[in-house]
Amino acid sequence: MESRTLRQQIISMRQSFFDEEILDGQFTQLEQLEDRDNPNFVEEVLTLYFRDSTALLATLEQAMETVPIDFPKVDKMLHQLKGSSASVGANKVRNEINKTRELCQETKVEGAKAAFQELRKEHDTLKAKLEPYFHQLRQAGSAESAMRPR
Repeated sequence: MESRTLRQQIISMRQSFFDEEILDGQFTQLEQLEDRDNPNFVEEVLTLYFRDSTALLATLEQAMETVPIDFPKVDKMLHQLKGSSASVGANKVRNEINKTRELCQETKVEGAKAAFQELRKEHDTLKAKLEPYFHQLRQAGSAESAMRPR
């Protein structure tokens, strides 16, 4: 019974990511790559994404604080972040990257800085929502394997 409730929570949580447009279909495609030999594939990919993107965001923040801002350099880093975000289905993060890039290309310093803060916020939100989701998935997997006959 407890396992069923946990499964329902996981399903509901996952659906909310799509309803809120936090994630897109690319995330679903990653899920399809999971199998018995690699049951935590999506979590592993997202762990690497968060490690790399967090470091890149820190570098971007420093670049946004330099005077004058080297917009071509910032754009190159944003382009890299956009690609990795798109590959994991981080829809809202990617959308904020697009806004930030557009303002950088127009050399609108204050607008670009404000957009960058929104980008960071969406990145933090994504991480804060996915961490408990993956935790529940691990719990459900442990409960299922404990209930399986040997």
